[in-house]
Amino acid sequence: MADGRATRAEQLAAAGQIDAAVTLLVEGAASGDAGAAMLLAVWHLRGTPVPRDLPRARALLRRAVQIGHVDAALMEVALTANGSGGAPDWPAALALLRTAAQGDAVAAAQLALVAAMALDGGGGPSSLSPGVPLATIPRIVHFSGFLTAAECAHVASVAGAMLEPARIIDPATGQWVAHPIRTSDAAAIGPVHEDLVMRAINARIAAASGTAIEQGEALTVLRYRPGQEYRPHLDTIHGAANQRVATMLIYLNGGFAGGETHFPAPRVTVTPRGGDALLFFNTLADDRADPATRHAGLPVRSGAKWLATRWIRARPLDPWNQPADAL
Repeated sequence: MADGRATRAEQLAAAGQIDAAVTLLVEGAASGDAGAAMLLAVWHLRGTPVPRDLPRARALLRRAVQIGHVDAALMEVALTANGSGGAPDWPAALALLRTAAQGDAVAAAQLALVAAMALDGGGGPSSLSPGVPLATIPRIVHFSGFLTAAECAHVASVAGAMLEPARIIDPATGQWVAHPIRTSDAAAIGPVHEDLVMRAINARIAAASGTAIEQGEALTVLRYRPGQEYRPHLDTIHGAANQRVATMLIYLNGGFAGGETHFPAPRVTVTPRGGDALLFFNTLADDRADPATRHAGLPVRSGAKWLATRWIRARPLDPWNQPADAL
């Protein structure tokens, strides 16, 4: 029965029998069915077909981990670190990862990457090399070797399975449609996938930009193949109450041609190099969008360009109040 309980619950939910599905999963979790506990936790994280309840999801993940669910253990680590369903707790998350690493190669690899980072007790960088200014109006700063090759590879691997053609919500219909100016594949690494390596990288971005980690949107990974580009655009959002005040771009690889980041107004063009990062500030002193920050990702001529982007808001935002595919 345990093996089929989650499948049966999915069938019940699809048929609109939500209460029966939840009852089945609750009974399963109580009787030692790790898959049932995990599925109900995921439902509470997604907010469908049951209401979102992050503390309840955390409790169900803990139950699944106790039974022996490896994926639940890694998810619990991520949510403990970023404070989903509780307060952010890096030391507790690190302790959970150490436990998971004793029996799981994926967790062990993440732990090794974290151990190689220079971090303080909260997962932030213990030191940070200053960037090199490329322009003052707008302010553009270049960071050489912002990520190591291993860190770049990890970011790309986390996003790789989630990549899909870049989309945008059509304001007229509310439907997802192909992005009109960005022809890459994209994936957002939201709180469920924000493992300790990702959390530490996001903390490094916050430190480099002089902002709080809570101001950053989900790190978005873009893959550009030959001919793909991001045509000239601003990163600000028209009419946004909580504006994108800064952007951090991180080049994840080399071995491709083209794909430069070009700012026409200040006449700045940056040739991507794996591990380097580019920080620029999108707004003027009065909080209006700075037209001089219009920039483009020039077409890739050969190979594949991998890029990570973190858009930073003026104030903290709720990472769970994002599109479903950004969680």
